[in-house]
Amino acid sequence: METRGADDIWLIKFYAPWCTFCKQLDPVWHQIGSELKSLGSPVNVGKSDATTNTGLAKEFRVRGYPAILMLKKGVKYNYSGPRTKDGIMDFAHRVGGPLIRSLSSLQLFQHAMNRHDVMFVYVGATSQLKGNYASAAEELIVHTYFFSATRDVLPKAVALPSLPAVVVFKDGTYFTYNEESDGELKSWINRERFPMYFKIDSYTLYAMGESGKLVVLALVKEKDLCEESLRYKSLVEKVAVDHRETYSRNFYFGFMEGSDYINGLVMGEVIVPSLIVINLSNDGYFLPPGAVETERHLLDFLNGVLDGSVQCHGGNSATQRIRRFIYDAKVTLTPVFSQAPLLGCFLVGFPFTILAIFCYLCCKARSNVSDDDTDNVVLLASSQQHRKKTTNKKSD
Repeated sequence: METRGADDIWLIKFYAPWCTFCKQLDPVWHQIGSELKSLGSPVNVGKSDATTNTGLAKEFRVRGYPAILMLKKGVKYNYSGPRTKDGIMDFAHRVGGPLIRSLSSLQLFQHAMNRHDVMFVYVGATSQLKGNYASAAEELIVHTYFFSATRDVLPKAVALPSLPAVVVFKDGTYFTYNEESDGELKSWINRERFPMYFKIDSYTLYAMGESGKLVVLALVKEKDLCEESLRYKSLVEKVAVDHRETYSRNFYFGFMEGSDYINGLVMGEVIVPSLIVINLSNDGYFLPPGAVETERHLLDFLNGVLDGSVQCHGGNSATQRIRRFIYDAKVTLTPVFSQAPLLGCFLVGFPFTILAIFCYLCCKARSNVSDDDTDNVVLLASSQQHRKKTTNKKSD
């Protein structure tokens, strides 16, 4: 921090020596450092023991391990994706490169389209819209790529109502930003930075909470997809594609392999394969009131979610938070009790023992205070009685 140059770019991993996930990431981290160096990337790779360099960890507000961030021109960018080589390398290339990448030819445009599922492009000359676009890119570059181009670079099939314009290309089509109907540019980009239908993992699902949309999920088996899993997947994809205009403002669609993450959300075992709609803004969820066998059934379910006729479960109320805390504790401690009963008893019993000792000491202190008060009352009464006798003697 004291010797780095103003233009130096650093990709840093904060770790703790006792952290299992940090140890698992170590070989991947060395591969990332070696590969970026061999590619001639301007990104420097380093790591810091947060338990030793506490001042540095505090400066970067490290709250969990491993924490991955990039420092570029004094701006900190946090990485929240999967701890994989591909995910971190993509983050390094995206954030370490230009904030807005220029597409100077149709060939470059087509190459970018082939590489990215979602692509935002500013079209036109310098304007206030371009300034807003740059501001949004500075914050959201951790999630997606941003490009700029002139009108003649885009395919002729792309029709723009006016210039300048911001266009998102995804799902084989494109949408143009309209301030009147879409609101603030940054919020619109945040909503549209995911494909309409795709495979979703726990990291992506967590990130989708910022979009403000509900997520329609087909939960399928992880390895061997049975006929029922394939039916749910195709049904959700068909509705996502065929009814894009109706539901794109309110829903994202996708499928997730397994149900471990969703089990934690609903605090129970979810049947797989099945369908669920998740409200990530408040940890709520919707379950179909009946069997979903046809497209009509799924459409009725989604319409019921929108009009409020389908009940929302879960949420983030105080009661739900207490229930989730108890559920998480149960899920965490059950494997411990099954594999090491003595350790489990210690982990559960130790906090209760400390609490019992604390309560005992409080009660004892209160009892001593009460005894002192009683003694004071007795002394006061004796003093008053003595004064009374003295007064009577003087009167005599």
